[in-house]
Amino acid sequence: MGAQRGSVCVIGIWHLGAVTAACLADLGYTVVGVDKDSDKVEALNRGVPPLFEPGLQEMMAKNIAAGRLTFTSDLAEALGGASYALITYDTPVDDNDEVDLSGIFAVAEDLAGHLGDGATIIVSSQVPVGTCEEIAAAVRQANPSLNFGIAYTPENLRLGQAIQRFKQPEMIVIGADSEATLQRVEQLLAPIEAPRVRVDLRTAEMTKHAINAFLATSITFANEIANLCDEAGADALRVAEALRLDSRIGPGAPLHPGLGFAGGTLARDLKVLRRLSERHGYEASLINAVLAVNERQNGVVVGRLRRILGSFDGLSVGVLGLTYKAGTSTLRRSAALEIIRAIATDGAAVKAHDPKADPEEVRLHGGFTFCDDPYAVAEGSDALVLVTNWPQFRELDFPRIRSLMRNPVLLDAQNMLDADRMAEAGFRYIGVGRGGRERPA
Repeated sequence: MGAQRGSVCVIGIWHLGAVTAACLADLGYTVVGVDKDSDKVEALNRGVPPLFEPGLQEMMAKNIAAGRLTFTSDLAEALGGASYALITYDTPVDDNDEVDLSGIFAVAEDLAGHLGDGATIIVSSQVPVGTCEEIAAAVRQANPSLNFGIAYTPENLRLGQAIQRFKQPEMIVIGADSEATLQRVEQLLAPIEAPRVRVDLRTAEMTKHAINAFLATSITFANEIANLCDEAGADALRVAEALRLDSRIGPGAPLHPGLGFAGGTLARDLKVLRRLSERHGYEASLINAVLAVNERQNGVVVGRLRRILGSFDGLSVGVLGLTYKAGTSTLRRSAALEIIRAIATDGAAVKAHDPKADPEEVRLHGGFTFCDDPYAVAEGSDALVLVTNWPQFRELDFPRIRSLMRNPVLLDAQNMLDADRMAEAGFRYIGVGRGGRERPA
């Protein structure tokens, strides 16, 4: 199948690129992944992905062994004979969630001299509206005689569910300004069954912004309601249950109260929309409000713990979960790191555990001691904060954890544990949005 449709070059290998390359190879294409980091390329060719994603290592190994998947640092070699060049950088953001597109524009200029005539560039990286036109202009400037098409297919992956989301998406958005390019992208994605939304480039880019802004708004709305529930003595989890039963909202609505959204992905698009509004003199009040509420939410959770303990100074606090979310190994933009900084700054000694956190990333961050198991985190702690909703945390021996703690305060920032069971185990249990009620030890 891959030979009939031509080979594929995937440029930029981290989460998005590794999953895209592996999945396309698994669909039968001959795929060459490109990354400038030669050490990473060496590991990739051994079947070692750049981060943990369920099923990814096995899929890579299978397709490397079959000869359908290879990795290189040589862009010219990778583009030789490729019908498609996919730009799949996980677009970097700074601490203010501002995007850095310099790497994408640099590779656009580089590929211009090696791309075959008639090939199609497909951008899947998360980019501001209008970026694909700028990429096309950079390619044309570098190689005016090149005949190529450019399309935008926004990635719709989720850390921990990326392979399923790639192969069985709810929809595929294809953006291009020519019918011929739309058809070529359709041909590449033909093995994937899903509804297609065919639009122009700018509409495709805006669709990604809109999806993420809507999700961010829903998460922030749920947290705002949860904070009010804590003040009013209501239960935000039951409120969310009722909301999901309303057909106008739906069962998949992200209305789970707890921490603010993290990871940079949603905030990145909100910041893009805010800059767009500022550029055109439009006051995007809703976007600004979502950002403001989200930025304070993790502080609200820390504030709950501070009110219970009185002060963090001289105390020992344990944190369960460091990664941005369950099902991944990355700590990038993790809410846990923000919470740890706040607690440590106020004088607490912090211990933390995560079942999949990348050791290299853990070493980059200070302010806490990493423990190999959750029981070491609990030992001597005055409070335990559950931050990342790893399912294995539900299976912990909580009576044992209680016996190891100096003070049995358990703050469940994900509302993933059974409150009555935790109280029976002897904890002073606190959820988020549960009416301000604690389950006393």
